[in-house]
Amino acid sequence: MTIADWCILGAVLIFLLTLAPMKVIGGRTFDNYAPRDPAFWSTPLRSRVQGAHINGIETFPFFAAAILLAEMKHGAQPVVDGLAVGFLVVRLAFVGAYIANRAWTRTVIWNVGFLLNLLIFLSPILWRA
Repeated sequence: MTIADWCILGAVLIFLLTLAPMKVIGGRTFDNYAPRDPAFWSTPLRSRVQGAHINGIETFPFFAAAILLAEMKHGAQPVVDGLAVGFLVVRLAFVGAYIANRAWTRTVIWNVGFLLNLLIFLSPILWRA
């Protein structure tokens, strides 16, 4: 398996683990019988955490498809690997900016992530193996 393949798992872990601290910090206010209860996620911080989580789910399909396509179409693997790692770093920064309520920074970071995904997708054209 390539580094980029492992980054697919990394992207999943980022969006899953984004929520975990809120559930632990929430203590008794978090009801595992109703994990999507809007009341729990209604505080500003929890709402931003949930937003970062949802955005991770939304960006994942393009990221995974771009990597699989790039590898299937023989994009230069070191380039694909580097771009995939870059995407994970950007996703971590995005989650941080989202939770910190830095809307403008978050938007810029999201666009950098999208550009990295686009470059992964186009890598077989731009950088042949």
